[in-house]
Amino acid sequence: MMLDQLNHAVTPRIASILENALAGREMSVDDATLLLDAEGADFHLLLRAADWAREQDCGDDVSYVVCRNINFTNVCYVGCSFCGFARHKDDLAEAYDHPMEVLVEKCRDAIARGASEVCIQGGIHPNKDHGHYREILETIRAAFPKLHIHAFSPEEMDFGHRKSGMALDEYLGWLVDAGLGTMPGTAAEILDDEIRDVLSPKKLKSARWEEIVRTAHGIGLRSSSTLMYGHIEERRHIAAHLGLLREIQKDTGGFTEFVPLGFIHERNMLYNYMGARPGPSMSEDLRMIAVSRLFLRPHITNIQVSWVKMGHKLGQMALMAGANDFGGTLMEESISRESGSQHGENTTAEEFRRLIRECGRVPVERSTLYGTIQRFDDPALDPPSLEPAPAVELSGPARFREPRAVREPKVAAG
Repeated sequence: MMLDQLNHAVTPRIASILENALAGREMSVDDATLLLDAEGADFHLLLRAADWAREQDCGDDVSYVVCRNINFTNVCYVGCSFCGFARHKDDLAEAYDHPMEVLVEKCRDAIARGASEVCIQGGIHPNKDHGHYREILETIRAAFPKLHIHAFSPEEMDFGHRKSGMALDEYLGWLVDAGLGTMPGTAAEILDDEIRDVLSPKKLKSARWEEIVRTAHGIGLRSSSTLMYGHIEERRHIAAHLGLLREIQKDTGGFTEFVPLGFIHERNMLYNYMGARPGPSMSEDLRMIAVSRLFLRPHITNIQVSWVKMGHKLGQMALMAGANDFGGTLMEESISRESGSQHGENTTAEEFRRLIRECGRVPVERSTLYGTIQRFDDPALDPPSLEPAPAVELSGPARFREPRAVREPKVAAG
């Protein structure tokens, strides 16, 4: 009787949308907008449906990648209202522009700690050009030829391309030839110019972001995809953004994953002076994960938790609401920290495995392209952590291949 009462509390329209999604029917943008407002019994059924879909899509594996973030400069003149990271070049106390020697040392330290990937992004420095981006790639590849380089957001690609004088596909291929492995799908925020004109009026527009991503996918350069929520957007903006990502993926197949990014509000103009919300609530975070799983499948099936934004415990909840990937170890993280994130800069592989097992799931170390590096079915066989204590502080082809699900060798210095 009590279960019947609970079932009757679910809105029939919500139940119908979820049933269709679980049957493999494509969800509309209007349906996603409705689900993003789900409350009460509807909310709980949404999370359960997304978790069931995750199990069908990905099984009980939860993946993570051992990687290091490297922000090569914090000098930036784009002026995004949500950013607490950027500095002007004459801010001598806090601005930095790392020389190549520092980037190489950071990569060497990452490899010593088990990394298979480095993620490289930076501010839009007015004195740099396309040649600087290529020099970074060539320098790292020469020192560590097996290290995967995940680098340069579409905003950086736009800046470098406009400096280069090349055709866009030629420019992107020029970077791939220098060592670029994949591209972060960041600088997306909300792909609606009504919102972008408030968040970052000097940043690339939605159509340009899409052009760069589609062109990258067209030459075989894969990317992640992202969305930033919890600020001034409405549910319809989120749903439309997801719809655009799905259409791109149906056309290109080039996205490796989707990463929803909650707005960090404490130290930026958007919250303190422009009236934005103070980031997403817990229920917004979980709805975002759940709707992403149901809306994007079967085209994008890797839904990633941003533990830097959510923290570990809410990240574990997200793994029970549709997510299948815990993200990267990071080792250092500047952008969220400078805006006020309190969840740290580093999660060790050992800690990932513990958190994943607490959820009753199987930890899997993956590559950037979601190939399996190592499954950890038996906790007794786990290797020791490679993390130092304390951590060291330091001043392709035209179409895509499926990653091989085999043990890959650890990266060695070149």
